[in-house]
Amino acid sequence: MKISCTNLMLPGNNLTEQAAQLYKYGYDGVAIFVSYSEWNEELHQEILTLHERTGIIPCEFAFGDKIYGHLMDDNLELRKKSREMYKLAAEISGEIGAVTELEFAYGAQDPLPLFHPYPKMTQTEEQGFLEMYKAVAKPLKGTKGRMLLEGINRYESPYLNSIKDCKDVIDKLNIDNSGILADFFHMSIEEADMVESIRYAEDSIKHVHLGDNNRLLPGYGAIDWKACFDALKEVGYNGFLNLECSTCGDPSKTLPETAEFLKKIINR
Repeated sequence: MKISCTNLMLPGNNLTEQAAQLYKYGYDGVAIFVSYSEWNEELHQEILTLHERTGIIPCEFAFGDKIYGHLMDDNLELRKKSREMYKLAAEISGEIGAVTELEFAYGAQDPLPLFHPYPKMTQTEEQGFLEMYKAVAKPLKGTKGRMLLEGINRYESPYLNSIKDCKDVIDKLNIDNSGILADFFHMSIEEADMVESIRYAEDSIKHVHLGDNNRLLPGYGAIDWKACFDALKEVGYNGFLNLECSTCGDPSKTLPETAEFLKKIINR
């Protein structure tokens, strides 16, 4: 397994500076999240040549924007714009052999689902979701890139909160360039047993986000990291473990420390 870090956690004037820091800190890759409105060809070229110039692999790519998370929105115009953005993210991910992600919907849930966890999509909703997934993942066909389904906790997404639900949908989807993104922060909320959930998903897991149960750096909370990493090894996972959490202070100090912490567990 290799370790990476989200660019939004790093200081720096550009991706090249951030990648150079990660290389010095002992990381293998970077997850790139950029503003859709600021996307341009200069940034595109910087990403395409990043690995060659810095030694850091761009392992994940996604856009951020107010239209993010509206793939299944009732507003058809908003839905269309959101899907176009996800398709472009898929195209770029295909170019660099990275993963990108999607979900049924993303945003604070109102009312809060306090006592009714794990709602299921209706048959119509599920069919629409599967058709949408195939459409936005189409640019990845014939590439090494993947469009992954991320399990998001119930307070931020109405459906597909658990890894089990995500695995069941992926099995129905049955297309190449798909899979599961296992986010440990969301899993710490939704999974009764994180180890068993990893075993259930098996080789459908193609990328991992790291954040402790309090969304701090691994080791700053209550997750049993050794047990979870052992489970990932058990199912044959050999991809990236990407930090997506708080830096817990000065990243020039905490990120190298976290790299050492993660490598010790991985190499046990």
